[in-house]
Amino acid sequence: MRVCIVGASGKLGQYMVQHALDRGDEVVGVCRKKSVGKLARFAERITIVPGDTNDRDVIRRAVAGCDGVLAVLVPWGMNHYASGTAQAVLDFAQPGARLVFSCGWHITRDGKDVYSRKLLWFAKVFGTVARLLRLVDIDDQVEATRRIFASDTRWTVVRGSDLEEGESQGLPVWSEHVGDAVLESNRTRRIDFALFMVEALTDEALVHEAPAIVGCKTASALAHGAAAAARDRAGSLRAEAT
Repeated sequence: MRVCIVGASGKLGQYMVQHALDRGDEVVGVCRKKSVGKLARFAERITIVPGDTNDRDVIRRAVAGCDGVLAVLVPWGMNHYASGTAQAVLDFAQPGARLVFSCGWHITRDGKDVYSRKLLWFAKVFGTVARLLRLVDIDDQVEATRRIFASDTRWTVVRGSDLEEGESQGLPVWSEHVGDAVLESNRTRRIDFALFMVEALTDEALVHEAPAIVGCKTASALAHGAAAAARDRAGSLRAEAT
């Protein structure tokens, strides 16, 4: 598979590059010109297209001939960076390509997500302060995902919990809605978030889904797994009894 990774030089992007290469994919990486050096260790193994990720010409050239696109939706500044990136990918990706975007839990698709007071407070305060300082525009990331959800492309929007560094713990688990018990731990290894993004390229069950993910070794994920196993055992026993 030929894969374009938009935002390849960031921490998440570099992990995605490595996972894609490990799968044997051909990788095209997009990053700002000043960040090209961060991809030096991959320089002989990938194609690098330097430029802003919301530059439509840059994205057009990068996604040409790609079977899949992984895009980090970063809401930097006040110039519609996230929505510009998303729109360019939607416009120029080849027909039928798998498009996988990343964002945070604050994005909601159907309004059925349930957020804690702490998360709502943080999002409101951080969003207001960042916007006043003209550093980050959270509303633009909301607009970016609105456009994705409305498109007829083969998209997936991966919504991540709080990220941490560390060795891989395996593929994260996911749920349709924030607030579900399995997500309570609100913690995912960044390397595993990247793994989920890359694996989503070939997971047909995730087409037109907005999975909220959490690390598979977190307390809530392990409890959910144990409960599911118990239900399966109970079901098997009932079947044997009949």
